Amino acid sequence: MVVLLFAAALRIVTMLGYRPGRIYWYDTYTYIQLALDLRPRMDLNPSGYPFLLRLLLPFHSVPVVVGVQHLMGLGVGVMIYGLLRRKGLPSWGAALATVPGLFDASFLRLEHAVLGDEFFIFLVVAGVVALMRSPTPTILTGTVAGLCLAWAALTRTVGLPILLLALAYLAVRRVGWRPLAVTALAGLLPLTLYATWYRSEHGSFRLVAGDGAALWARSMTFAKCDRIKPPPAELPLCPNGTWKDAAEGYFWAPEASLNRMPGGREKNEALARSFALHAIAAQPFDYLRTVAGDVSLAFPWTPVAHPARTTPAFGFAGSRAPDPVPPWASSALRAYDPGATGGDEAAEPYAGFLRVYQYPAYLRGPYLAAIILLGLPGLRRGRSLLPWVTATALLVLPVAVLDFDHRYVLPVIPLACLAAGLAFVPSKDRAAAA
Repeated sequence: MVVLLFAAALRIVTMLGYRPGRIYWYDTYTYIQLALDLRPRMDLNPSGYPFLLRLLLPFHSVPVVVGVQHLMGLGVGVMIYGLLRRKGLPSWGAALATVPGLFDASFLRLEHAVLGDEFFIFLVVAGVVALMRSPTPTILTGTVAGLCLAWAALTRTVGLPILLLALAYLAVRRVGWRPLAVTALAGLLPLTLYATWYRSEHGSFRLVAGDGAALWARSMTFAKCDRIKPPPAELPLCPNGTWKDAAEGYFWAPEASLNRMPGGREKNEALARSFALHAIAAQPFDYLRTVAGDVSLAFPWTPVAHPARTTPAFGFAGSRAPDPVPPWASSALRAYDPGATGGDEAAEPYAGFLRVYQYPAYLRGPYLAAIILLGLPGLRRGRSLLPWVTATALLVLPVAVLDFDHRYVLPVIPLACLAAGLAFVPSKDRAAAA
C-alpha cells in the first residue's frame, strides 16, 4: 500500500506539473481525429486507441484521458502485485516487482501523453494475468484475456502475435479444449469483425496497411541487390543511395526508393513485402545481425539516441510555451477538448521536480537485462513461461519488423518483472504457480 501511495503521488505531481496534458507526436492528432470520426486507420497501427478516446469523448478533456492512463499505470502495478501474492511470493517481493513500472519516469511521461502505448501495456498485462490466475482458466478469465489481447492487437499490431502466443501457451499447458476455445473466440472474433470493417472501408480484409512497407524499411539496413537478385518488378525497390541511421527513416523519407515509386507505399505494399522477404531469404545472417544489433540498444547504461537526432529516455522539459498545434489538426483538437493547448505547459515547482527526478528514476539497460535473466529459472517448471516469452517477444518483434524505439521497450519491463517474481515463488507454492 505504501508503494502504491508513493506511485500515485508521483502521478499527481505529473498532472500538476504538465497541464493540461502532453500532446505530442504526429500520431496524437491522427488518434484524436479518428476518435471524432471512427474508421479503420491505414498506416502501421489499427484504431484500438481511438476507440478508447471515443469512450472518453463525453468528458471533452485531455486531462481526463491522461488521468485514466495514469490510473492504468497504477493498475498494472496492482495486477502484478496481486498475481505474485496469489502465487505465494512474500509481500515485499511482490512489491519489489512493481517498482520499475510504478516509479520509472519513462512510464510517467508515457501515461501523460495522448498515445496508445500505456493502454497497450495495460491490456497485455491484464490478459497475461487473467490467464495465470489459476492453473486452468475459467470461462470468465479466458474471455477477459481474449478480449484484452484482442484490443491490444487493435492498439498495436505487435499485439497479434502476443495473442497467438497466449493461445499456444494454453495448448502447451493442456488446459482442455473449453478454456482454449473460449479464449480463442474472445480474441479472434473482435479481430475478424475489425478486419471486415476495414475491408468495407478500404477494400481488403486485414487489420492495417503498412506492414509490408515497414518490413521493406527494415531490409534497407542490410539489403544488397547483387546478392538478393530480386525479380525485375522489385528492382526499383533496391537501395538508391539514400542513407538513414535508423530503419524507420526509410519508411518516411520521400527520397527512399519505395516512396519514389508511382503510388508510393500505399500502392506498392505487396511488392515491398515481397522484396523484404526475398532480402531476408538471401541474407538471413545479415538480417539477424541487424535485428540483434538494434535489440541490443535496450541494454546500454546510457540510453543510445536512435535515430541520432532523438533525445532518448529523458523527456520532461522546462517551462516554455506550448508547442503550436498543426493547422490541419487544430479543429479536431478543439472539438475533442476546447481547452487543450497542444503541448507542454510546465508548472513549477512540480515540473522542476520531475526534470530532476527523471535522471535517477530510470531503469538502466543492464538492470533490464538482469531482470530478464532472473526470469529464466522459472521457465524450467513453466512458472514464468507466459510473461517471460511475452516480454521477449515484445522486445524483439518491433525491431524485427521495423525498428528499435525506446518507447517500445517499456512494455517489456512489467512483464519481465512479473516473470522474475514468478521465478522466485517459494518451492512449496510451485505447484500453484505452474
